[in-house]
Amino acid sequence: MSPIDPPKAAQPRDPLVGVSGEFAHVSVLEREVVDYLTPRRGGIYCDATVGGGGHARRILESSAPDGRLVGVDRDPAALAAARAALAPFGERVTLVHGTFGELPAILGALGVVPVDGILVDLGVSSPQLDRPERGFSFAKAGPLDMRMDPTRGETAEDLLRRVSVDELADLLRRFGEERYAGRIARQVKEAVRRGELHATTELAAVIARAMPPGAARREKIDPATRTFQALRIAVNDELGELARFLAAFPDLLARGGRCVVIAFHSLEDRLVKERLRELEWTSRLPADLAAAAGERTEPVCRALTRKPVTAQEDERRKNPRARSAKLRACEKVES
Repeated sequence: MSPIDPPKAAQPRDPLVGVSGEFAHVSVLEREVVDYLTPRRGGIYCDATVGGGGHARRILESSAPDGRLVGVDRDPAALAAARAALAPFGERVTLVHGTFGELPAILGALGVVPVDGILVDLGVSSPQLDRPERGFSFAKAGPLDMRMDPTRGETAEDLLRRVSVDELADLLRRFGEERYAGRIARQVKEAVRRGELHATTELAAVIARAMPPGAARREKIDPATRTFQALRIAVNDELGELARFLAAFPDLLARGGRCVVIAFHSLEDRLVKERLRELEWTSRLPADLAAAAGERTEPVCRALTRKPVTAQEDERRKNPRARSAKLRACEKVES
């Protein structure tokens, strides 16, 4: 058995039966991911949001002929696409159904800790947005779902029924930075009470009605954008998943191993930036006094990106999703 062949007890549950439809997704910052992750032959890497396998393919190509990769994703449709896309790499790939917040348990069960590199590409993928039945977009009518893993957890409609007006307003402020959170929350909960809220387009219409006169014209984005972002983040516990990952990833890396995170909005990027700063912190006390005080004299990780890396203009033209992508990377220092 190769070092990353999962033992039978750790085989990923297979929710892929019945998954259909294409999962065509263009990965962002592919060249930059490889530059910062520096895959090498014989290394073990984890793409913790494997999606359709775009980044994973580049990592496997760069770590040929014997580099290994563990691909993790919570979306069964993404895993089905990755399985097909990465089939030519054979036993060099292991795919697992799970979330990046569960990475310590996943990699531990596979017996591959420490790994040489970890990639997390945050946010929603193009196929999730483009398929109305997933409920992520208000462009076409679909159910109020928004789950990245449609096999478990509450839907957006479930959440809207469960929370109070004040809780919904707080959620819209924290996760969507929505200035009209109170107005929107009141209108949405009233629509729920009347039994009028089941589809994405119905929610978008309620939000539009809740906006003050002229507010929609002043906005550069659709009035529903921030609310849909906030609900998606809440339904999928995206910031909680990220916080769990950021707390755990240094212990999963070998010395010299690298972690690359791609964020798509300020809430995510702020968490990543603050965590990397914390991992680089060392005491200013003399070594003996620092040791006595229990303070670090060596950083845990060294930041490789002082500012977030963004897409080049040619990529931004070809792939509009790349415009908001921000990449940060670090290297494990301590043994």
